[in-house]
Amino acid sequence: MNKHLIDKYNIPAPRYTSYPTVPFWENERFSAHQWKQSVARSFSESNPQEGISLYIHLPFCESLCTFCGCNKRITKNHQVERPYLETVLKEWQMYKDLFDTPPRIKEMHLGGGSPTFFSAQNLGWLIEGILKGTELDKEPLFSFEGNPNNTTNEHLQVLYNLGFRRVSYGIQDYDLNVQKAIRRVQPYEQVQRAHEQSKAVGYTSINHDLVYGLPLQTLESVLDTIRKTEALAPDRIAFYSYAHVPWVKGSGQRGYSEADLPKSAAKRQLYEEGRQLLESGGYREIGLDHFSLSNDDLYQALEEKRLHRNFMGYTSSKTQLMVGLGVSSISDSWYAFAQNVKKVEEYQHLVNAGELPVFRGHHLNTEDLIIRQHILNLMCQLETSWTNKEAKLGGFDGLMPHFEEFEKDGLINVSNEGIKIKAEGRPFIRNICMAFDARLWRNKPETRIFSMAI
Repeated sequence: MNKHLIDKYNIPAPRYTSYPTVPFWENERFSAHQWKQSVARSFSESNPQEGISLYIHLPFCESLCTFCGCNKRITKNHQVERPYLETVLKEWQMYKDLFDTPPRIKEMHLGGGSPTFFSAQNLGWLIEGILKGTELDKEPLFSFEGNPNNTTNEHLQVLYNLGFRRVSYGIQDYDLNVQKAIRRVQPYEQVQRAHEQSKAVGYTSINHDLVYGLPLQTLESVLDTIRKTEALAPDRIAFYSYAHVPWVKGSGQRGYSEADLPKSAAKRQLYEEGRQLLESGGYREIGLDHFSLSNDDLYQALEEKRLHRNFMGYTSSKTQLMVGLGVSSISDSWYAFAQNVKKVEEYQHLVNAGELPVFRGHHLNTEDLIIRQHILNLMCQLETSWTNKEAKLGGFDGLMPHFEEFEKDGLINVSNEGIKIKAEGRPFIRNICMAFDARLWRNKPETRIFSMAI
């Protein structure tokens, strides 16, 4: 790769799971009342066959992984399980009360934290409660995140019986030195057990999460991890760039320093050589940081131009309404975003008092909606067009110098109809999306709020 371009574009940049990004939400104009109206509007507009998406945040973990920037609660007290799940079901009922017909659930994902911190019995009880009074899609896309160290055959079977066919395992790196640095020690044999049990139960889409750029990581350890992963042949692989954000409140990123992390060009080499190894093993690159086998529906969605991206990441199914349940979850009505409070106690207090536990959000204006679609097009299809009336962007001329710079560097093709990201531009997709980010350019942050792009 061109080291000059890496140095040039390795700047803080959003990952664009939404637009506007959270730091630029107009929280002062947000209200729970308007949010409820937006949810009801989105639900009424949705094609009944399209359904809605659910994300359920299960924040508990027994131990802290020091690479993790997610919202979590570390505890070994499993008495917290049932009260938390009862609160989630109460919150879900508040949303169902906004709908004029029973919702059809197209997509559901259990994230964390560690969903498998919860017993199989309690998870089954939760999902049965979620599905009560709803319609189930003919081909629901139900998935959960499993920790290979504590995912049991009972977890797999109980969730499978309730419609789950997808599971994602957090692997990160198999090198013991790296695992100790990030406090996530899990032998290959443990992952192999969970993976093979998943296949035996009947899961049709298994994902492994790998991370490059971790402390003490080397090219040799990354390639060894990929070879071991390919030996198990998961249907999907997420090959994430480690986001070093120690300034984020609640981040567990400690126990190592930036001196232990591979720097920009060395870090990018981890990805490029890892990508080549993945592609030689039959995996196809999907958008940003994702790979799948050609028979997986994520790849088919890419080929058929129906790939979608939301707060859960890439998905093969687009729904207009996504409801987030649990602490820190983010919901999306397309017209607005809302995020729940981040502390378990506050979340439970608000829900038990009959209030939606949202504490911030953003109502999208016309410009936001146009820009959002452009960024979504780039993240999912590597191209976007502004030839139709709906896609035209007010003040677009002011963004042209950014595109001219990318074109000069050989990263994109620009025409009167739109732009296409070239193969050489894929490593810089976050930077290219930033060219559309009118809110960022108008309100340049004085402090670093995003992880580095490369």
